[in-house]
Amino acid sequence: MEVILLIFSSISFLYYFLPIVIPIYFLGPFRWKNLVLLIASLVFYFYGEPVYTLLIFITTVLAYIYGLIIDYFRGTKWCNVGLWFSVITSIGILGFFKYSDFLISNINGILKSEFPLINLALPIGISFYTFQTLSYTIDVYRNNVKVQKNFIELAAYITLFPQLIAGPIVRYSAVEKEFTSRTHSLENISYGVTRFVIGLSKKVLFADTLGSLAHILHSSLENSVIGYWIYAIAVSLQIYYDFSGYSDMAIALGRIFGFHFPENFNYPFISKSIGEFWRRWHISLGTWFRDYVYIPLGGNRVSFSRWFFNIFLVWFLTGFWHGADWTFIVWGLYFALFLVAEKLFLKNILAKIPGFISHIYVAVIIMISFVIFNANGMTEAICDIQSLFGMGGIPLWTNQTGYYLQSYAFVLAITLFGTTPILKNILHRLRQKNAANRILNLMIPIFQIGMLLIVTSYFVDGSFSPFLYFRF
Repeated sequence: MEVILLIFSSISFLYYFLPIVIPIYFLGPFRWKNLVLLIASLVFYFYGEPVYTLLIFITTVLAYIYGLIIDYFRGTKWCNVGLWFSVITSIGILGFFKYSDFLISNINGILKSEFPLINLALPIGISFYTFQTLSYTIDVYRNNVKVQKNFIELAAYITLFPQLIAGPIVRYSAVEKEFTSRTHSLENISYGVTRFVIGLSKKVLFADTLGSLAHILHSSLENSVIGYWIYAIAVSLQIYYDFSGYSDMAIALGRIFGFHFPENFNYPFISKSIGEFWRRWHISLGTWFRDYVYIPLGGNRVSFSRWFFNIFLVWFLTGFWHGADWTFIVWGLYFALFLVAEKLFLKNILAKIPGFISHIYVAVIIMISFVIFNANGMTEAICDIQSLFGMGGIPLWTNQTGYYLQSYAFVLAITLFGTTPILKNILHRLRQKNAANRILNLMIPIFQIGMLLIVTSYFVDGSFSPFLYFRF
């Protein structure tokens, strides 16, 4: 991961890459803009993954060819053949690079064999761009989008650097028209800059600080039950601010270049059920599995046993998509259990109990889930969960827990507040008043410059960590 030098939260990206790309993009005629984005995106990826740049290029060429085959032979068996080859090669490439060693390790464990591991480095963003190419060929097959005969435009879509390495998963149907005709305006640029600064601040100021707290508590030899719950809170918030911060920056950069990427988060921690949580969390992934796996399997319009199978298969795949480890599989199946339980009986109970109890129920389930998600193997995950409930002989409270709670109380308070739409609603109301709206318009540039200076000071100080979702 350390080789990624052009990540959004870096000096290289903010003060070298963007200042070069943006003027070139806007000074040229529209007919060159997609080519500029393609070249910029390939440079962006090559800077961190020189070898695997060839892989993403091959993936793009295959998607282009399969799309043409599917369209040309529409209505014949070769159309189906083109689709299946697209699915098999895309999943095959993803499986080979991401899951080979996991499968070999498990075979060795079961058979007591000693097959050597391949030890391939995971291509950055392969899970995201694989799902994008699949959505393109499947939608061409379904006749939901027109086949793209311009290779540069398709390649620009697949490699588009704002969302290339950590999403959101942008379907071709969402941006199809914008590759041939999109609007560039000062309003879009202003929106993009403001949202980019917000996302960057969420990552650098919140996620990285919460990550430090989580690491300190988890590695402490004097931890406590309360300390483990604070760790669970910190990890959950860290993952949220890290990933939603990246999504904010991706959406912001897309808007600057005239694209409208889909929202990926919608205040998931205010949910009153696990089903609602997953309608608000990583929306692009959830809807992808819904539309391309769950519904084609029959969704919930099947027998109970088949529906049960569909749910658990989708959530097994959702967990496995996140990483080649049993912790991710268990994490996915863990959610499947609660989603099934809510469908069968919990939903009616949740509807009758006070709202704050529903929030507590969701919060506890989510925190435990991210303890599993963040663990280094199932042994550690089990140990961490036991510690949350006082097993293993750890005390309820220690002075060290009190020290770190006091030290990070402000960060925890402000990041918990930030998971709610309260501030957004206040700003929306203020904008309804002319005087307040004028003041806000004057304050926005000051906010942008101030936050950018603060974040830059963190870069100069060396306070940096890569985005968590780069490993997926």
